[in-house]
Amino acid sequence: MYKCLLFLLVFGTMPAMAGDTPLLTRDQAYRIQPSDRLQLQYRYTPEYNQSLEVQPDGMVSVSLVGSIRIGDLSVEQAQAAILDRLRSRLVDPEITLSLEEFVRPSFVVGGEVTNPGRYELHGQTTAVEAIAVAGWFKPGTAKHSQVILYRRIGQNTAQTRLLNIKKQTSPSHPHLDESIVLQPGDLLIVPQNRISKIAPYVHWVNFGEFVPIN
Repeated sequence: MYKCLLFLLVFGTMPAMAGDTPLLTRDQAYRIQPSDRLQLQYRYTPEYNQSLEVQPDGMVSVSLVGSIRIGDLSVEQAQAAILDRLRSRLVDPEITLSLEEFVRPSFVVGGEVTNPGRYELHGQTTAVEAIAVAGWFKPGTAKHSQVILYRRIGQNTAQTRLLNIKKQTSPSHPHLDESIVLQPGDLLIVPQNRISKIAPYVHWVNFGEFVPIN
């Protein structure tokens, strides 16, 4: 059995229906994550070339300048940050930073589904398809009409959207879910009880991990 640990701080003071705000599309540039491995190469001083592994706190250790935080940056931003630090040790350094190993794009489904967890995102996947991948709703307990989509739109902020999957899968409303295509990092929560209001934006504090419990 799996359990989702979900911690949120409301962004703003006045709750509103999450569906009132258009869902934003996040920048698709890959953001560096813990356990990623990158190759740092120097054009003029190849003896300093090294492989960098991103630690859980987003830090990497660069031989010449020590620890640098590159977590949640794009590769281009991380290269610029490292280059800026290297200028204190080298004259006109030229470097190339490239991904060797990275976390594959994924989404998470939690709550009242048969198999909650993290799943790899392959191509265009709608919310309905994501719930199907997670084994569909638990019979008798899942609130089909109020599935919550959390989409991270900044380092510490997520946008929310209430999805009526019951209506979207009704024969009288075919293909209604086509516009709700998941993005890497999206989180779907299927609640057990009815939700009256939810803030359109929340602080992305810690969505936890799906871990086995007894």
